[in-house]
Amino acid sequence: MLKGIPPIISPDLIKILMEMGHGDEIVLADGNFPAASHSSRLINAHGHGVSEFLSAILEFFPLDTYVTFPVLLMDTVEGDERNPAIWKNYEDIFKKMSDFPVKIEKLERTDFYERSKSAYAIIATSERAQYANIILKKGVL
Repeated sequence: MLKGIPPIISPDLIKILMEMGHGDEIVLADGNFPAASHSSRLINAHGHGVSEFLSAILEFFPLDTYVTFPVLLMDTVEGDERNPAIWKNYEDIFKKMSDFPVKIEKLERTDFYERSKSAYAIIATSERAQYANIILKKGVL
């Protein structure tokens, strides 16, 4: 155990987060996301939700201030709920934990999948909410 590290953050995940450099991206994936086929650096985080990881990671992970959108969401598909409740949850977490107003971009589903393939790593959660997938771009201290 280490002081100040949320217990949800595994040794493998802290290693990944520390290896990441400025501009690298990490995906927090919901339970429906094809995480294993989209990354060679996969963190198995089953049993937890995306919001739990977002809150824990933001305790020490700087978001990129040199880009317009340091956070990306998978946009909804026509016919589905336009503003999933989990997005409001994310906004509340960013307001609470970020030192600056966080701008969020929405990517079309297939674009999000393609972008995820180039992410540094993917955290595969058991999140059941639809459209809970989120990408964070690492900043500098």
